Amino acid sequence: MPISLSHYLVLGALLFAISVVGIFLNRRNLIILLMAIELMLLAVNLNFVAFSHFLGDPAGQVFVFFILTVAAAESAIGLAILVVLFRNIGGIDVNELGSLKG
Repeated sequence: MPISLSHYLVLGALLFAISVVGIFLNRRNLIILLMAIELMLLAVNLNFVAFSHFLGDPAGQVFVFFILTVAAAESAIGLAILVVLFRNIGGIDVNELGSLKG
């Protein structure tokens, strides 16, 4: 049985749903929130690559490279904020982000 476009779309929707559930269930731990956002971006990228492959247009794959670049920058900024939060407070609770206002 060959893998069709619907298989990729169902997998992408499942990954996206898992990340949304991860965001709504855990609003306190910053690391889990960042991982859920990254999983959401990867689910969208999977859909872009699947459509690009099945339509024969490489534009979707090029667009994924730009998304991955922005995601890497977002992860670096998020981890920098996490390090500053941990140094100042001693924990990574999202509710304590307001204490970083200076």
